[in-house]
Amino acid sequence: MIYEKQKGVPKFECMEYEGKTSEYCVLIPIINEGDRIRKELERAYKYNVHTYADIVICDGGSTDGCTEEEQLKKLKVNALLVKRDAGKQGAQLRMGIWWALQRGYKGIITIDGNNKDSIEDVPKFIDKLKEGYGLIQGSRFVRGGRAINTPFVRLLSVRLIHAPVISLTAGQWFTDTTNAYRGYSAEYLRDERVKPLRDIFMTYELLAYLSVRATQLGYKACEIPVTRAYPKTGKVPTKISFFKGNSELMKILFKNLFGAYKPEKERS
Repeated sequence: MIYEKQKGVPKFECMEYEGKTSEYCVLIPIINEGDRIRKELERAYKYNVHTYADIVICDGGSTDGCTEEEQLKKLKVNALLVKRDAGKQGAQLRMGIWWALQRGYKGIITIDGNNKDSIEDVPKFIDKLKEGYGLIQGSRFVRGGRAINTPFVRLLSVRLIHAPVISLTAGQWFTDTTNAYRGYSAEYLRDERVKPLRDIFMTYELLAYLSVRATQLGYKACEIPVTRAYPKTGKVPTKISFFKGNSELMKILFKNLFGAYKPEKERS
């Protein structure tokens, strides 16, 4: 099924392999993740993640065969959404969030599709959503979390720059703010003072914004321990280039600090 572009939501194609089977879903944004997404989905299957939440792939237009239908079905993927429009991760997440809210999920978990994160921890996020949290941030740095082979420069930038600035903006301390492994309540995402479905969120702006808006509005937020593991050797699995990508992240970080992404009527 094709969903035409609408305000705040890109044009996308939807392939539903099953109906809604849970009150929660896991959105996995990917593009050309190759063997990494297969391994992640195999882990999810091994730990029966599909019995806790519907697994939904939010594809940016992969051409490497990683979204082959029979493989996805075999690994219990519930649906595949394919963006047919402009934008990167932010557009993929907006596509997924809109679709998930239309389907009536009570909560959404997001996780990268490059097999760095402990997808088996999805039930922990669901437990917190059931306890009434609006935002649950996965963290490798809190007690019980594990940071494996984290590149040193990335470790410094998260701990000394990104986390302090996000925490200042949010008014609550967070330790692992670049980590896209999150849980969001539908109540938070539907709040008219949040409005995540806006075309300004094209790349990484939405992750930064949703990290801080919950506590600004009085929603309960917390961190839970997760594992984030980088490979010992070879290329670091990331879509963020060292110079241009990190420069854009810094711009987003400080625009967020000064309220640039709040809905217009909410800006002071």
